[in-house]
Amino acid sequence: MARIEPDSILGADAPLQTGETVLAEFRADRIAYWRSHLIMAVVLGFAAGLFLVWQGNPYPIAGPFGAVLAIGARAAFLASEALAEVWRLTDRRLLGPGGRAIPLAQVQSARPILGAVQVTTTSGERHLIKYQADPAATATRITERR
Repeated sequence: MARIEPDSILGADAPLQTGETVLAEFRADRIAYWRSHLIMAVVLGFAAGLFLVWQGNPYPIAGPFGAVLAIGARAAFLASEALAEVWRLTDRRLLGPGGRAIPLAQVQSARPILGAVQVTTTSGERHLIKYQADPAATATRITERR
């Protein structure tokens, strides 16, 4: 399986400030990752099959089969990168991959969306903490600290 290295353009994870302590880490969950891709493959495969039936194709099974193959290949290729993402909650900030650092005072909301958590700042920026095993618990943990 291919290993995708961190993007050099986005930079490394933000370092901790002096006296800052990590309270929690939110790592991508492997089961949530594969479950979300399975759901996507089923839904898009069904849609592709319906489209081929609508078009009068004599082999509508090609749509679901192709969707499962394409989404499965994409999931396998991107798994190492997606599962390596770690968000850290400190006593001052929420630190994300690519050097993202959000002061807790600027966190307006954190709400679960399917298998992810959407963090919205007071300036309107949105960040997605993807593939969480328990997105509601992650959102609660973030909102309790702000």
